[in-house]
Amino acid sequence: MRSASELAHFCAAITPVDPAAQAAAQQRLDNLTKPQGSLGRLEELAAQVCAMRGAMAPPITKKVILTFAGDHGVAAEGVSTFPQEVTVQMVHNFLAGGAGVNVLARHVGAEVRVIDVGVKEPMAADGLIQRKVRQGTGNIAVGPAMSEAEALAAINVGIEVARQAIADGADILGTGEMGIANTTPSAALYSLLLPATAAEVTGRGTGLDDESLRKKILVVEKALAVNCDRCGTPLGALAAVGGLEIAAICGVVLEAAKSRVPVVVDGFISTAGALVAIKLCEHVRGYCLFSHMSAEQGHRMFFETMGFRPLLHLDMRLGEGTGAALSMSLVEAGLKILHEMATFGEAGVSEAQ
Repeated sequence: MRSASELAHFCAAITPVDPAAQAAAQQRLDNLTKPQGSLGRLEELAAQVCAMRGAMAPPITKKVILTFAGDHGVAAEGVSTFPQEVTVQMVHNFLAGGAGVNVLARHVGAEVRVIDVGVKEPMAADGLIQRKVRQGTGNIAVGPAMSEAEALAAINVGIEVARQAIADGADILGTGEMGIANTTPSAALYSLLLPATAAEVTGRGTGLDDESLRKKILVVEKALAVNCDRCGTPLGALAAVGGLEIAAICGVVLEAAKSRVPVVVDGFISTAGALVAIKLCEHVRGYCLFSHMSAEQGHRMFFETMGFRPLLHLDMRLGEGTGAALSMSLVEAGLKILHEMATFGEAGVSEAQ
């Protein structure tokens, strides 16, 4: 992906979900041995995935969570309670299987792939997918996070990693991320793309107190003011105030939509990447399943503004792909209901009068 025109060409190849496939799935769901609609969102999920696949989607066989890591120059503004070196330390924790996403991925039978798209420190570790675009972003409080060319390169990383996972048999993808201070660029993107004020979408991140939260809001406002001339398009906004891992997640969502594979979007930061993808191509909406509503206040505004419903609401705010892991099991359950539950005719059960 070398230019905005190439990105536009890629987006033009994304087709809408198939309402006929969704209707066919719904017809079977309505004839299963239960009152119509009594399994609620599980039925809805099954029909949605059939719409994405364009046919009666088979049960899930391979779940892959793609967790991208990148550092942020805005960490220098003191917007996180954790030091920047935690990013690289947590990447090693992912690779060792000791992080929250690893635990929950094992719980639901998902594979976690860890990708360095922008960690500040040089990294070399077994199992790490090394696709570094640059060593962290610039400080958005004083200038752009990256160039548009770098944002395109990071989007392309997401596209290629997602495409490889699908080629390896993944029939559902989950997004995850790690990057100290990344709720700040995410809030800036929400502010630009929803749109909303910085105060409406900026939250406590890793646990800021009231004074630190006020400072963080000011940092987001400064970033928006400093970069205002660069933010006229979704790609421009992503480059100006976003993050490398956010751009890569945008790429995952775009490739999932192009390949007609469901993508379970994690929390606040992953949703920022999905929001950019939706603004680039409206058809992407139909391929996104939003795993949960983060405790970050801007996430609620996203759902209210964009008209999506999260699958879970557990007051989670860890990121990494933890919410995506949990919600993948709900998608799997919905498709099992579709395929394994008997119809009234198959079971010889009398229907409602």
